[in-house]
Amino acid sequence: MTDSVMSKAATMEIPINSNGDTGALAEDDSLEQAAKLQWSLDEKDLQQVMVSGPNLNETSIVSGGYGGAAEGIIPTGSIKGPAVCYNPEFNKRIPVTGFGPNMQHSTSSSSMTAEEATRGVAVEKYEAVKKWGLNTYKCTKQMISERFGRGSRTVDLELEAQIEVLRDTKRKYENVLRLAKALTNHFYNMVQTQHALGDTFADLSQKSPELRDEFGYNAETQKLLCKNGETLLGAINFFVSSINTLVNKTMEDTLWTIRMYENARLEFDAYRSDLEELSLGPRDAVTMARIDAAQEQYQVHKEKYERLRSDVIIKLKFLEENKVKVMHKQLLLFHNAISAYFAGNQQQLEQTLKQFNIKLRPPGADKPSWLEEQ
Repeated sequence: MTDSVMSKAATMEIPINSNGDTGALAEDDSLEQAAKLQWSLDEKDLQQVMVSGPNLNETSIVSGGYGGAAEGIIPTGSIKGPAVCYNPEFNKRIPVTGFGPNMQHSTSSSSMTAEEATRGVAVEKYEAVKKWGLNTYKCTKQMISERFGRGSRTVDLELEAQIEVLRDTKRKYENVLRLAKALTNHFYNMVQTQHALGDTFADLSQKSPELRDEFGYNAETQKLLCKNGETLLGAINFFVSSINTLVNKTMEDTLWTIRMYENARLEFDAYRSDLEELSLGPRDAVTMARIDAAQEQYQVHKEKYERLRSDVIIKLKFLEENKVKVMHKQLLLFHNAISAYFAGNQQQLEQTLKQFNIKLRPPGADKPSWLEEQ
């Protein structure tokens, strides 16, 4: 056994080159030293290297060369500072990033930052819901008090009268719009009937030689009525479109501002009543703080109420001017077109459309082309 060990040691100490010859003794020593240096770590390095193992709290480190091996257990908790590894090629230690206390510190910092951001969003949502709930409660309380005659409300008699006139005007104009649309539908059906009747008369004039003349001039009359009817339909459609814009866009926009004004008035009265109620109570430190907060909210809602009130007054003024201008033009168009049509004055009817810059669509313009239907 001793002989085999000695022969093994001798074999390990005698390197063989590519030609099978033995090298010099100094060259053997340098190769052996390099091999040992590559796989060994000194005692100081053992305190700075962390090797992952089956237990995260303990690290198994093996060091040694050809002569033997030493193994020990080093607790990772005792290792301080960044992890390093030894590179024999450059003869220096290289820090290992992504491990050690620095990584734990950055991970904990990022988790704390995310937690703080989530907590901040939750607090903002809670404050928004709390503010909305308090405002809704105050407004509901004020509305019920006004309905049962127990609470006071701010009233602008002149503005309230103008708002009521606008709502009544809108209801009447909606009725005019509904009747004008009905007239358009009925007249369109009549024009289509006249067109079909004219085609029938023209066909019969070709197939009935004994009544050719009678069917012929009746066909021409129906075609002329159909043409004038289409011209009148263009005028009525323009009238309906203008009334629809006035009622459902211009008036509706003003009424939307009025609704915002009424909501602001309700909030203003709710916070005013709250301030008056607090002012009648005791004047201790807590109550004075609540009075100051209520005074601040009262001032905010007062400014909002006055701003919307000013907006409503301006919009009502502009709406009245626009309504008069639009209706003057549309009523004149409607009168002239209807009169010219039933008087049989084709030239006057066409002149009326030119006067108001109304362009008629050619027959079949509303139908999509065969290419669009594909």
